[in-house]
Amino acid sequence: MLSEPRAGRLAAWGNALIAHMASPDDAAVAIVGDDAVHRVAGLPGEDAPVGLTLALGRLRALGASGLRIALPAPGHPLGLSGPPEFNARALEAEEAVICEGAALGLVPEVYEAGPEGDVHVEVVWHCLPVREAPPADVPSLGEAERELAEALRDATEVLTRLDVAGSGPVAEAAVAAYRARAERSSGREVLAPGYPPRAVRVLELAQRVGMLVSLASENGHGGAVSASEMAARGDALRPVERVARRAQVAAYNSVVVERGR
Repeated sequence: MLSEPRAGRLAAWGNALIAHMASPDDAAVAIVGDDAVHRVAGLPGEDAPVGLTLALGRLRALGASGLRIALPAPGHPLGLSGPPEFNARALEAEEAVICEGAALGLVPEVYEAGPEGDVHVEVVWHCLPVREAPPADVPSLGEAERELAEALRDATEVLTRLDVAGSGPVAEAAVAAYRARAERSSGREVLAPGYPPRAVRVLELAQRVGMLVSLASENGHGGAVSASEMAARGDALRPVERVARRAQVAAYNSVVVERGR
């Protein structure tokens, strides 16, 4: 799972721009982040890809009143509303942005170039028509917060019993890497201006849960040495990863939900 999906940055700062809480240039810089450049292709009225500042302004002119995200996975079309062509592109990218009020969606295509150690990333957002319908399986912030707490409790019990973390230098390095990433993220602006504190809290927890799930998945078999124990570990991790993705979507989409009430 991405700890900070590009769709999340685009939606958060796009929502801040729509609410007049961020300038177009500041929003564009925040969305690009550590990437080299972002462009938007297929925008109505444009024959060639355009920069983010122009694209965000054009989407507002086309009627976009807010941006929400989707983080789909196989068998789980989280945040999507169709049509099938858009859903397929979003599933392949594992993320997408949907414009409220404009029946348009954006799916990123990521390109990497340059020698090892000096790789730069370019992103093209493909603008496509979407169906205006309620998004699939998106909880409220309150539901997401409760689900995270319950999933963590249940999974921790299973993973502790299986000694998933294992021991030795590989496990210690994984734990150290997680702590370093958590420390780097502390104090940073998790969401754009205009988001409620509860959304920030839910997103921070969801991102950290996602990091831990990734580490547990990547760190060999730990103490789960039998096939049944390995299967039990997978069964414990899958619902936690699903809950963390649902919570991320709920956090990023929260301002759009509030505006619609």
